Amino acid sequence: MAAVIKAGWTKPSTILFASEIPANEKAFAFALSQAKEFGAELIIFHAYDTLVVAASETSGIRYYDYAAAARSEMQHLDPLAQRVRDAGVQCEVMVRPGLAADQILSLLRERSIDRIVMGTHSPGPIGKLLVGSVAEAVLRTARVPVYIVGPDVVDGTYRNFATRTILCAVSLMEASYIVVSFAAELAARYNARLVLQHVIRPQERAEVLAGRSIDQIEGDLVALVPAGLRNKLAIQAIVVPGDPTEELLYQGRAQQADLIVLGAQGASAFAAVTRHGVVYKVLAHSHCPVITLSPAVLAECGVKGDKEHQPEVFLAGVF
Repeated sequence: MAAVIKAGWTKPSTILFASEIPANEKAFAFALSQAKEFGAELIIFHAYDTLVVAASETSGIRYYDYAAAARSEMQHLDPLAQRVRDAGVQCEVMVRPGLAADQILSLLRERSIDRIVMGTHSPGPIGKLLVGSVAEAVLRTARVPVYIVGPDVVDGTYRNFATRTILCAVSLMEASYIVVSFAAELAARYNARLVLQHVIRPQERAEVLAGRSIDQIEGDLVALVPAGLRNKLAIQAIVVPGDPTEELLYQGRAQQADLIVLGAQGASAFAAVTRHGVVYKVLAHSHCPVITLSPAVLAECGVKGDKEHQPEVFLAGVF
């Protein structure tokens, strides 16, 4: 099966930075570094809440001034736009009233956008819960790759961004072929090392191995890389038993990964807000940016939705 990876997914012409106010500096710096690298236009986008009700002396209702609100939001974002333009990057600032996730997805339908960059809230009992709100809703449904810059991302991985190592979570599921193809094309674009990791839950070891050795499964993982790229990349396959989240985060640090690539097949909002999903936990604790491919992206590449899956977020490449 040939994976259909759109050219803009690995070499973007337009990048959308979904900004809060104040902006997430880590995510902004990462978005700007990518726009500079690819010569892409950077759209700084913000959605603002319109649920403001106040009493007036006459009717008891004061109508919301959308134009004034938009101008106010634009003023907060203008310094970011100036920094982008000072860096020699084409920039557009857009603000819209409404729920952030809805407005981001609406803009994707209207404009030709190749990738989204967004941050998450700071860690903490409340902040962790909010990782699964706007970011989680977008990564589940966006039809382009979504780059998430979490609260634990180390400064050097975005401020002086250089992609030397890409870690990709993978298994032998159909969706993993797309995830690996995307990661391999990214690695080729950056001339980066590609690490393919498959984690086997201990209780499923016998079933997954099915009489094969670890070396054989590692060979199967490498075989998922498109034939035309195998001899052009430095590829390492790692198959280990354990907890998928812990092993992926560990390898991210041990391999000094600059990016982690995940497929969010079967992602559910329930798992995100209850903090049980693998994708959610990786986003919350990864030391480098995480690239997610939504079920919508995988479907565009020909992957059919799984009829059965556990009711929690899991990686397309992890059992």
